[in-house]
Amino acid sequence: MFKNMIVYRIAPGWQAELAALEEALAKAPFQECGATQEKSSGWVPPRGEAHGLLAESVGGQWVLRFMTEAKMLPGTVLARKVKEKAAQIEQQTGRKPGKKETKELKDEAKLDLLPMAFTKQGSTWVWIDREARLLVLDTGAQGRADEIVTALVEALPGLSVALLDTQTSAQAAMAHWLKEQEPPAGFSIDRECELKAADESKAVVRYARHPLDIEEVQAHIQAGKLPTKLAMTWDDRVSFVLTEGLQLKKVAFLDTVFEGQGQDDGGFDADVAIATGELSKLIPDLIEALGGEGRTELGAAAASAAPAQDDDAPF
Repeated sequence: MFKNMIVYRIAPGWQAELAALEEALAKAPFQECGATQEKSSGWVPPRGEAHGLLAESVGGQWVLRFMTEAKMLPGTVLARKVKEKAAQIEQQTGRKPGKKETKELKDEAKLDLLPMAFTKQGSTWVWIDREARLLVLDTGAQGRADEIVTALVEALPGLSVALLDTQTSAQAAMAHWLKEQEPPAGFSIDRECELKAADESKAVVRYARHPLDIEEVQAHIQAGKLPTKLAMTWDDRVSFVLTEGLQLKKVAFLDTVFEGQGQDDGGFDADVAIATGELSKLIPDLIEALGGEGRTELGAAAASAAPAQDDDAPF
């Protein structure tokens, strides 16, 4: 659960109850693709139980699951079908189809092939932290994230979100940490990073399973290469790769997170409690490491509207 993270800030003022969320999601349940349908998407029970709830609450944290299904239609197969149809027309009429007719043939060919096409399904975890006003999507693809956000905004009146934004960009911060060899408090730098030149060469240097506290890395940064990815660990509990776009990839919970748990302590509720419990502390620490929040209007509004919290509070 949550191998990747794209984080959004929920605008102040949005209020919703779990029952209302369930009712809204029930209007757009996932259904498999029809015979000639290329893609289908919708909400499925996060526990994986047939006819289960579409919105689950564990310890006050809301968890949803968004499912997509797409027909796999290789371009070469489609092109061969179009060619066959064009050849039939040429044989029957003695002329080659023009551009407009070829486009129509392509649409016809697609309709012919879709009922026989294989399907591919994929699901994405969605976490809503109402108290911290955070929306977290378990994906590293911005296109998929945009699709899910659109579905949520359409389903939930008054919901407004914006990508998490910080005073210091992730790229500038990563460059500083590598150059000074000084990670932010509570974090450590691991053994993976990617540096890319900002000039026309677009030269890329990648380090994997390699120490980064070396002069060579500092020299690359001095020469103008900027980090696009950097592996880090938070509090010896969660490892991840931070990207220039403030996404977290390859999220993994370390052994210290599971100390004291028995073998029978697994299951959906335990997984949600562990994931949200750890990440609800990591996210604010990362925001602080990046200079705090507020470059966007929504981020500024969220920061100013946030109530004062104790040091031990999750956000």
